[in-house]
Amino acid sequence: MNELAIFQGPDRSITTPDSLESRLGVPALIAGAGDQAVRRFLEFFAATIRNANTRLAYYRAVLRFFAWCDAHRLGELVAIEPLHVAAYIEGLQRDYAKPSVKQHLAALRMLFDWLVSGGLLAVNPAHAVRGPKHVVKRGKTPVLTGAEARALLDSIDTSTLVGLRDRALISLMVFTFARVGAVVAMRVENYYPQGKR
Repeated sequence: MNELAIFQGPDRSITTPDSLESRLGVPALIAGAGDQAVRRFLEFFAATIRNANTRLAYYRAVLRFFAWCDAHRLGELVAIEPLHVAAYIEGLQRDYAKPSVKQHLAALRMLFDWLVSGGLLAVNPAHAVRGPKHVVKRGKTPVLTGAEARALLDSIDTSTLVGLRDRALISLMVFTFARVGAVVAMRVENYYPQGKR
């Protein structure tokens, strides 16, 4: 089995590294560093990031950084220094929110760590760069008041089986703050009467 099976084509078939390189678009700085750098770049996304959404977000962040490097005429991968990464992050803050900037920096740190561990770079140029400080003191998710929760539950028609199910699910989510996926995965054994746990 191909070790890059994590990247699949539109027809769900496994792509080869050669077709993968042409389909994904390896940055010029990576391609210019040789075949080992290209392979290591592709392996970074295949081996280190399990979540598909995170993989795509990191890939886009990395491509944006390397496009910035091309625009600023950095000719070689080894020419990237902390000063370049810091300047990129500083410019990114004008267009993106702080959490997005931190995500871009995390993608660069992880990629450069992967390239360092593969022997392609001596040091990680993103390691010393600090991102913007972002502290979440209060979430944005609105919380129902007791009266709103009661009005919602009372509005559900419980004369049908579907209504009873919906009321039970919504009651459980309101009481426990659990996500839908967690509530649906619950079993009878997971329930403990009040005071038992």
